[in-house]
Amino acid sequence: MSRTRISFAEARAIIDRVADARRLPAERVALARAHGHVLAADIVAAIAQPPFDNSAMDGFALRHADLQTDGDTTLRLIGEQFAGRAVALEVGPGECARITTGAPLPAGTDTVVMKENTRVEGDHVSVLEAPSPHQHVRRAGEDTRAGERILHAGDVLTPARIALAASQGLAELEVARRPTVTVFTTGDELVEPGLPLEPGQIYNSNREQLMGLLRADGLEPVAWPTLPDDPAQVESALRHAGHAFDVVLTCGAVSAGEKDHIPALLQAQGDVQFWKVRMKPGMPVLFAAGGKLGDALFLCLPGNPVSVLATWLALGRPLLDRLQGRAAARPHWRARLVRPWRKTNERLEFLRGRLQSSDDGSLEVEPNPADGSHRMRAAADSDALIVLAEGAREYPAGTVVDVLPY
Repeated sequence: MSRTRISFAEARAIIDRVADARRLPAERVALARAHGHVLAADIVAAIAQPPFDNSAMDGFALRHADLQTDGDTTLRLIGEQFAGRAVALEVGPGECARITTGAPLPAGTDTVVMKENTRVEGDHVSVLEAPSPHQHVRRAGEDTRAGERILHAGDVLTPARIALAASQGLAELEVARRPTVTVFTTGDELVEPGLPLEPGQIYNSNREQLMGLLRADGLEPVAWPTLPDDPAQVESALRHAGHAFDVVLTCGAVSAGEKDHIPALLQAQGDVQFWKVRMKPGMPVLFAAGGKLGDALFLCLPGNPVSVLATWLALGRPLLDRLQGRAAARPHWRARLVRPWRKTNERLEFLRGRLQSSDDGSLEVEPNPADGSHRMRAAADSDALIVLAEGAREYPAGTVVDVLPY
């Protein structure tokens, strides 16, 4: 007997445990294709950054000891060092060298004066405003030392982290393979956008919503044609997908109605981990390993569009993150309610809301009064889910609550 009507915390713990046991293998990808992937192995710096002392400004490299404490200092210009290949230039007492940003510091120098603070006359440079010792000099290794761990397994490869890896000369990175994901929508009532509606039909909005959420996370999901409310066709399609993908996502046909065939199919041929979670919206959500239907993990979401959004953000996204070994959790903030809210149900609730900043800089969230799971406009007008704990209670304005940004 699978777990049913469990708490949201239990559901998350089960998803974490199953995903950890199914961690996806690592692969090597070109640096240019690594953006958004999860790093699979630590990166240790092979070289220091900067690799040599260099100038932070366009100006003149000099010996700080040569500067006069009272009045201007005039130094003899003996050469120039531009960014690029280092030249054999050594600066002695009373001398200086022209230098550009990023150029290696010539031997004998320890300070750079900005070009704007000098006057050049022939081969002599007058320092009009003396820099402090070592000013405008970037020291070798001040950012990264050789042998230092600079990126960790589980890090998401942001553009800044990719740049850090590039600064080490790495052309490839070892990353977790991204999961292959397929999306099913179900129901005889669904019609594709652009086609005419017959009485009793609605347009299929869940497919585009779920496909968009997956693409926004850097995945390349595959959408199947809408499944009719026919158990044989549902079984055939899910069996095929279960042998071809890492994760199968379905929308609809997961409750206890006459046309909800997915729970019975997975109870009979899969390994159901849980069915029904004490959450609102999205209670009928089902999570299973494929069993006889293949090696895929099945996350079966309810059919109402807001339920799809809530269950994906709260359960689906953490599942795919965990499969890739993502170390850092997604943003989970706390904000003050702009206005009061009465929670009348016992389940943990995900309410739609819009984040904003107060005059004092604190984070606020305004709940949307349209809280029905079919009311997609409320979700479209919002940018976060407000997390209200189990149990009915009053939430006065100003109450601090957890929020989950889209």
